[in-house]
Amino acid sequence: MKQRIMIYVGSLFLLSGLMTSCLKDLDTLPLNDRQLINEDVYKTAAGYKGVLAKCYGSLILNGQEGPDANGDLGGLDVGYSGYTRALFYLQECTTDEVALHSGSSQGSRDLLFVNWNPSTMISKYAYYRLYMTIGYCNEFLREATESKLKERAVYDALKNDIDAFRAEIRFLRAYCYSMLCDLYGSGPFIDETMAVGTIPQQKTRKEIYDYVVSELEDVQTKLMLPGKNEYGRVDQVASWFLLARVYLNAEVWSGNKEYTKAFNYAKKIIKDGTYPLASDYRHIFLADNDKCKEIIWPLVQDQDNTINSAGTNFLIKALVNGVMSNYYLTGIGARGWGNARAKTQLLDKFAATDQPFLTGDTWGDSKRDKRAQFFSPGHTKETWVAGKAFQNDFNNGYAIIKWRNVTKDRKDLAEGGTTYSSVDYPMFRTADAYLMAAEAILRGAAGSRTEALDYVNQLRDRAYLSGNYGGAASGRITDAELSLDFILDERARELYTESVRRTDLIRFGKFTKGYNWDWKGSDGAAGHYVGKDVDDKFNLFPIPQDEFTVNPNLKQNPDFN
Repeated sequence: MKQRIMIYVGSLFLLSGLMTSCLKDLDTLPLNDRQLINEDVYKTAAGYKGVLAKCYGSLILNGQEGPDANGDLGGLDVGYSGYTRALFYLQECTTDEVALHSGSSQGSRDLLFVNWNPSTMISKYAYYRLYMTIGYCNEFLREATESKLKERAVYDALKNDIDAFRAEIRFLRAYCYSMLCDLYGSGPFIDETMAVGTIPQQKTRKEIYDYVVSELEDVQTKLMLPGKNEYGRVDQVASWFLLARVYLNAEVWSGNKEYTKAFNYAKKIIKDGTYPLASDYRHIFLADNDKCKEIIWPLVQDQDNTINSAGTNFLIKALVNGVMSNYYLTGIGARGWGNARAKTQLLDKFAATDQPFLTGDTWGDSKRDKRAQFFSPGHTKETWVAGKAFQNDFNNGYAIIKWRNVTKDRKDLAEGGTTYSSVDYPMFRTADAYLMAAEAILRGAAGSRTEALDYVNQLRDRAYLSGNYGGAASGRITDAELSLDFILDERARELYTESVRRTDLIRFGKFTKGYNWDWKGSDGAAGHYVGKDVDDKFNLFPIPQDEFTVNPNLKQNPDFN
């Protein structure tokens, strides 16, 4: 099934250069001018499915050609502009989890020091990628009306599928707006009902939040039933997950507490059972994770059809450097870049005995918490060198090795590994629903502490391979240990490098003040590695400065002028 969806994504790029000239609804986007829409695309049912695939693919691929050639976003660095890579920078490299050692280009130091501004290049990529995907979705919805399908004589071929296609596209668009709401707060708004060429008006953060909720509540019953869509496409469970996430963050995004709604949708995922927890945490992040039922919405990748510097190819290579392949199977041989390392605060969320890498136990089988996947030989635990300014040294800080381009039987896909990753990127997975449900209860949702404790302990049973997952010593906690602070730490242990950390820290009121980490608020000078509080304006990223030259309707986020 993984191969089938990739055929659709791959074949799309053979359709005479798709999409951009009809995306004038977002004239501010720096779209590549080589990508021209052709009405021939819409003359067949296969063409429509190709455009559907392009909407999904815009979150996976960087452009029309690989590797990193002919990027979708003209004038922007192709490698950096892939969505999941851009999101990783903003959600992980600004937090207590990951330090970038890759030089100061693109503004990576601004993220490390939590001191960005409207000209920080690296903060732009997610913004433009999300709006590009919204533009693609709007284009599809305009061209997928019943009247246009009949005009083009494709209605009969598509009548059984088009409602599901439209629902999926609306979901993808709602997802994009939810992330814009999270990262940038307010922003320009456009949908398929607005005239092509319209310069978008700006919506407030609450208005974007309200729109996302309205779309998701409406679309959830129009999506395919749980587990009935083809692999790589979303179904009703994905809408429940996104609603749970949006409602969990409602107090930050809209000023309203919606924890009961968050709990109800998270619990619905758990009770439905279509996407059960994987039997082993480590299996979720491997090259055959398309067989892992825990992943609700994967971005499908393989070594032949998704060759770029984003997705899990980036996650593996950025977190691994070449010499590490001498110790364990990376699945990419010695092709790692090694430009990101774990901060000490992430490591210390695990027991000290679980933090080091053991050369005789490369999968961490002897560790209590199997989620502690780090590489330590030749590395210091610290991301700094005493008495020195910040160093571009990949040996400062442990490497993170939970992403491996190998199969769960612990074998390479090919001798020496493959150049590009075949690990599917898990956008949503069920373990997060367990943690959202537990958190919502502790924040006042209907449900008992006993229920919340059980959700947490089921994940800890899986992490420790105890209880229903094996006979190892238990990692369960007691009711006295269960608190919101414990939930925040457990989310780090379960979800690190999965690009939710910044959102979590903000929701818990610990991103700008009251909790600090390596280099936060620093200037990078010698001895300035101890973090400190920063201005609350950094709870958002600024709208890119370039936008204001082409859209007079925009107003910058507070204190970034």
